[in-house]
Amino acid sequence: MNLASVGGDPLSGIHFATFNQDCTSLAVGTPTGYKLYSLSATDKIDCIFDSGSDEVCIVERLFSSSLVALVTLSAPRKLKVCHFKKGTEICNYSYRNSILAVRLNRSRLVVCLEESLYIHNIRDMKVLHTIGETPSNPKGLVALSSGSEVSYLAYPGSATIGEVQIFDAQNLQAKTMIPAHDTPLAAITFTHSGRLIATASEKGTVIRVFTVTDGVKVFEFRRGMRRCATIYSLSFSPDEMLLAACSNTETVHVFRLEEPRDNRATTEEASSGWMGYLSRAVQTSASYLPANVADVLTQGRAFAQAHLQFQGLRCICALATIQKTLRLVVMSQEGGVYIYGINPQEGGECNLIKQHRLEGKSDVDRQEPLIPGYPVTSNPQGIPSEGNFSLFVSSLISLLSFAPFFTKLENEWE
Repeated sequence: MNLASVGGDPLSGIHFATFNQDCTSLAVGTPTGYKLYSLSATDKIDCIFDSGSDEVCIVERLFSSSLVALVTLSAPRKLKVCHFKKGTEICNYSYRNSILAVRLNRSRLVVCLEESLYIHNIRDMKVLHTIGETPSNPKGLVALSSGSEVSYLAYPGSATIGEVQIFDAQNLQAKTMIPAHDTPLAAITFTHSGRLIATASEKGTVIRVFTVTDGVKVFEFRRGMRRCATIYSLSFSPDEMLLAACSNTETVHVFRLEEPRDNRATTEEASSGWMGYLSRAVQTSASYLPANVADVLTQGRAFAQAHLQFQGLRCICALATIQKTLRLVVMSQEGGVYIYGINPQEGGECNLIKQHRLEGKSDVDRQEPLIPGYPVTSNPQGIPSEGNFSLFVSSLISLLSFAPFFTKLENEWE
């Protein structure tokens, strides 16, 4: 979350914030240097290092090591690689233009400029490859897989539509191009293994998951019907079964990357009963609808959700294992860290367990004025009861009757 490049509030005390690759720590760039925080416990977040130096607008830590890469506001074209425990600078590199993002894994360091990417060998920091003349990428949108077996790099393939270019940073060759969305990309992230990539566009209502090797879409989720949402962050869980998304709305959505358990358990039973008949009717009806409307009927909804105490602030999220328990962690641009409990089996509402303040003023004091909320999307568990059957059918009929109206919104569904 680079706030310096998007007009962050100088009074907030934070220029930049990010989780490390395995979400065990937070790195925060401030007007007085950078700070590293441990996420080893729910009750407290310890500051394990405070540099107390120049204003830092980018800081990235390599897992839980002592290696950090940083960029200062006074020298936005210079990358410094440091050993923070020894307090020494290992090396520095200067580039033609301002550095917008830096990504690390155990074998590669990637520097993102607006129209080029530099791939370094992290062992000796030699430049291995340069990807030049990339489409304009003023937000520095880039992702690097963090696993040890592969090293995939993802970046926008177009400035006008949501194409994702996948580059093999280990073997230094182009991998594939994924036509993910009709509008420009807003967020991308890999699973830890690099097997899957999640994408979101500037419209912010649909999140898609693709296999990296061949670009096949394997999941599609609808965050909500609201079309003005801006997705800031996507994060997979360590087991790659859940995907969290936070935006400028008051809700963080968590999606499940598998068919709901209740649906699997009742498939055989339902196929021979009235639910099987209804399911086939829905599928048949969807075939007569415009493609964009049919997609809405088949897109997955949120498995779990967390309601934030603020709205309109930039934020990042992570599904992290803290004290052997999966937690949803959200950090706002004003320095608030919110830790939520999440049930990986049942989903539902995520309860706020602990709230911490790292920097700046209260999120509640500094947030944008609240606007009317929207219904939280959720993933229904199981099948409708017989009492709700008529309501479900009438809702379906109403949806089908509005098919001509949906056709007019064909370009607004994504």
